[in-house]
Amino acid sequence: MEENKEFLEEAICKNCEYYENGRCKNRPEKSLIDVETKEHTYVYEEVNENNHCSYFTKKDENINGMLYEAYLNIIDILKKYCDLSKDDYPIVATWIVGTYYHEQFESFPYLFLNAMKGSGKTRTLKLITDLSFEGEILLQPTEAVIFRTKGTLGIDESEGIIRKGMENLRELLNGCYKRGTKVKRMKNKKTINGTEQVVEEFNIYRPLALANINGMEDVLGDRCINIVLERSNNQGIIKLAEVWKDEKIFIDTKKLLNKCRKCMYDVPRKLYTDWNNYIYTTYITNTTYTTYTTYTELFKSLNLMDLTGREVELCLPLMFLAWKISEKVYENLHYSIKTYMEERKQEQFNESRDIMLIDMVSQETEISWISVKDIVRRFLEFTQFDNKDNEINPEWIGRALKRLKLTKEKRRVAGGTQVRLDLQKARDKIKQF
Repeated sequence: MEENKEFLEEAICKNCEYYENGRCKNRPEKSLIDVETKEHTYVYEEVNENNHCSYFTKKDENINGMLYEAYLNIIDILKKYCDLSKDDYPIVATWIVGTYYHEQFESFPYLFLNAMKGSGKTRTLKLITDLSFEGEILLQPTEAVIFRTKGTLGIDESEGIIRKGMENLRELLNGCYKRGTKVKRMKNKKTINGTEQVVEEFNIYRPLALANINGMEDVLGDRCINIVLERSNNQGIIKLAEVWKDEKIFIDTKKLLNKCRKCMYDVPRKLYTDWNNYIYTTYITNTTYTTYTTYTELFKSLNLMDLTGREVELCLPLMFLAWKISEKVYENLHYSIKTYMEERKQEQFNESRDIMLIDMVSQETEISWISVKDIVRRFLEFTQFDNKDNEINPEWIGRALKRLKLTKEKRRVAGGTQVRLDLQKARDKIKQF
């Protein structure tokens, strides 16, 4: 086998979905899996002396090459059928690639298409889900459909999610972006003693793409990367029939993505622990990070984007994939994500009532007692908020001040409640935004 050494390069597929009883259900006669580690080994083109299956995998860099080809194909398909902003193509294309590997990450962002009527959101959503891993579009899915199905889910006309009575579905969708989130239901099971109730457990982590006209409510929207579509005048795009599934480039791209998915490198668990160590060293111990890893340069680049909390959860999977595919893909995505996050923070600053309340308090000059009713009046003047439904009232202001810890002291008087505001804390908080 000396002449076949080049074929002994291994590519490991941990947590192989075909693993059963130490063998591969996909290649039962040729592929072996280590029973203890459940690591599934393939080699390229020929069967080696250990009887591993011949398959498609070369070295990691060749897998990267196939992913790069698939990525460029996705960009071409998107540009043919959808008129997106230039900065949105890298985000959407990398997200589509990511649906094939989302299970390997701790979280995976939702993609939200927001557009006025006639802007091509349904076409774009359909194309995205068709290119994605096991994608399908549903209108107004039920809770049971969400947790009993797998693959990439597209939800069109998703305005219904924010309606009254849809709280349970909304809560379910709020958890689908993070690995390990589960739903438990009771079901009847027949036994020799009769029927008994048993717990049935469902893993709800999955890629999710949504589209609507009216926008997304805050909690679910915080888990989304938002793509805004404008009405296109490009006749060469909007007059095309939606027959991309018949095109060779589409068929070849799906083959490439499915081929790579079966035997791509795992996302290392250390990716997250190394990131935490990098952040801890940089900001807590205030020392130079000396433990160099494969991803140190990635961490430095991400850190310069000034991401926090949920933003890291949303961006790290996409940035990691782009980093692995090619330097050029990473540069394009880095620019697009950085621009998007800056706009997102500004939008949150402008729209978030909590942030606006912090901003208002930070600009106060007096620290004497003030009535909560007076704060309501000042806040409405400050924000020019249309309070026709009386959403901003003394109760909301009182809860917000408590939640934001902006109250130094509080007392009850004949006219209601008065507080002394912590102006310095408000000034420190507003710097975060």
